[in-house]
Amino acid sequence: MLVKLSTYLLGLIYIVAGVYHFVNPAFYTPLIPPYFESVASVSTINLLAGIAEIMLGVGVLLPRYRNMACYGIIAMLIAFIPSHWYMIQQGTFQLGFVEITPTIAWLRLLVVHPVLMLWPWWIAQQKQ
Repeated sequence: MLVKLSTYLLGLIYIVAGVYHFVNPAFYTPLIPPYFESVASVSTINLLAGIAEIMLGVGVLLPRYRNMACYGIIAMLIAFIPSHWYMIQQGTFQLGFVEITPTIAWLRLLVVHPVLMLWPWWIAQQKQ
């Protein structure tokens, strides 16, 4: 039961987060390091991240694609590490209604981010 609930919750969280890239792009765009603009515009990167999150979230919910989606989430989270580093470098700033301090940014990178990576890894190891 815990595995099933955790799996559905993971998929739902990534689908909602992905949709939110389209609903409120201003929430995510300040987190995209400016040096990424040499690859694509900030708005394009934001949209691609949203699409990836939606697709991976749906993939987690489909047993046939679950493991691939879980490892895709881990890869995506690794790709997001420069954004966390950029948050640390910015110092204190406002993200929506939350003030992000360097301490919060470090905690996100060193505690929250690894937990978010372990969660899909754990799901991928389960026999469902």
